[in-house]
Order: sequence, then structure tokens, then C-alpha cells
Amino acid sequence: MRCLIVDDNDHFLRVAGRVLDRGGISVVGVSSGLDAMARFDELDPDVALVDVDLGEYDGFELVERLTRAARLRPPCLILISARPGSDVADLVEQSPAVAFVAKSDLCAELILSIVRGANGHGCPVADRDPA
Repeated sequence: MRCLIVDDNDHFLRVAGRVLDRGGISVVGVSSGLDAMARFDELDPDVALVDVDLGEYDGFELVERLTRAARLRPPCLILISARPGSDVADLVEQSPAVAFVAKSDLCAELILSIVRGANGHGCPVADRDPA
């Protein structure tokens, strides 16, 4: 499974990349938010983890834009944050994201489970072999 991580925290990007890679998810790219649309289009990941708070940018707006820009298939987007899910639950529910994951809970098994559970519900896994 191929993953793009969109976050403005360089330390989190490094740690999350290692955690997901060790769990069998290939992190094919990272973005701080500025170039997320171009990176998503260029890399065509199976899943993208998008931080709710991207500094000057809004992760919810980015998820909406990625969904509208989808050409061949709806993107599999998971919102992430250091904030508890209860703080953003209503916004997550209204977004096209398939799930929310607290950064402290991030692990490959959870991401794989979400993607597989959402398969057919706006989150198709690409024709690549999932990990």
C-alpha cells in the first residue's frame, strides 16, 4: 500500500514514515501542505494522511479539494491530528475523509484496517498488492 503524509511538522513526518514503513505501508511521499495537491496527483497514493492543522492551511479544506480533483477514483483520505478526535468529530463527519486517527494512535495496522474497511465506500484500494 502506498501512502502520502501531509503534515507541517517535520519531526512527525519522519516518525510516522518510519512507523508506517515498518508496518508494511510504503510512504511514497510527504508534503507540508503547500504542494499537497501536486504531490497527490504525481504520486497517486492508495491513501493519504492529512493533518487537520497545517499551519496556514486547513486540512479539512485540503481533503475537500483532493476529493473534488479526483479523476479516476475517489481518494482514500484519513484525517490526523494531535488533538483528540472529540475536538473535531463533527468536522470529520462532514468531510469526505473516511476516518480520523489521533497521531498518538498512528500505526500501520490501524491504517490498513481503515482502508480495507472503507474499500467500496469511497476508499478503493488501488490495483496494487496491499501490504
